[in-house]
Amino acid sequence: MAAEITAAQAALADVPTDPGARKPDPLIVGSSITRSFGGLKAVDVDHIEIQRGVITALIGPNGAGKTTLFNLLTGFDTPDSGEWSFDGRPLQKVPAYKVARLGMVRTFQLTKVLAKLTVIENMRMGATGQRGERFWTAPFKWLWAGQEREITARADELLARFKLDAKREDFAGSLSGGQRKLLEMARALMVDPELIMLDEPMAGVNPALKQSLLGHVQSLRDEGRTVLFVEHDMDMVRHISDWVIVMAQGQIVAEGRPESVMADPRVIDAYLGAHHDTDLSEIDEAEIEHEALAEIEGEQA
Repeated sequence: MAAEITAAQAALADVPTDPGARKPDPLIVGSSITRSFGGLKAVDVDHIEIQRGVITALIGPNGAGKTTLFNLLTGFDTPDSGEWSFDGRPLQKVPAYKVARLGMVRTFQLTKVLAKLTVIENMRMGATGQRGERFWTAPFKWLWAGQEREITARADELLARFKLDAKREDFAGSLSGGQRKLLEMARALMVDPELIMLDEPMAGVNPALKQSLLGHVQSLRDEGRTVLFVEHDMDMVRHISDWVIVMAQGQIVAEGRPESVMADPRVIDAYLGAHHDTDLSEIDEAEIEHEALAEIEGEQA
């Protein structure tokens, strides 16, 4: 598997850093995706491709349209226009639950655990194709008991992996914010997805759990999965991402490897505004100081 990962990462070496750059082996391809709310165009993406088998970070200032794009790609929202595909299969008008069944799952910035169910019950809920949930077979336990044992065994393996096995019988609502993030990530793996989309996985997580979460995200790639995540923690972006896509005002303004993106003037301007790095001359500083003092004196008068 390590050789495959290396090949997937190496394949990005020759990819240009232009917005919407074509990738050698894209898992997601989208074009002309737009979404407006009243007079605000939240998403206006001409083209986007997500490389298979690597960790891609989607970054940008608040209000850039990152989560809205996530919602559109996963079927939680409907675009005004556009088309996109997952592993060659068009996803327009495909509902969210069918998108997940295809192997494209997501977590949320605000965790969606079922607070009044136990941790193990939350995990079982993540499995698909359960015969015990069907109307005609539910009354006959002998038809689905074996499958439920397999699902429970899979859930226990994942809970142990994410260090949540000690919380197995606790209500999910009693977990800390970081533990809920871990539970949501573990539950997403119950469907054995090819692509995992994480919406701000570090939001609200205490420092003690951050390193654990980082390791789990990297392990997803090491298993051959593709990861796409939204994040504001730039240290995390630098540390684990293989490719970075930058959004601002609904559009993709830059992309590339983390080290090149962080130094890209387009990215700096997106976060800080154009001409943010212009030095003030001594005259400028004197004028600003004079205006401030005059304002203070006026208030005192």
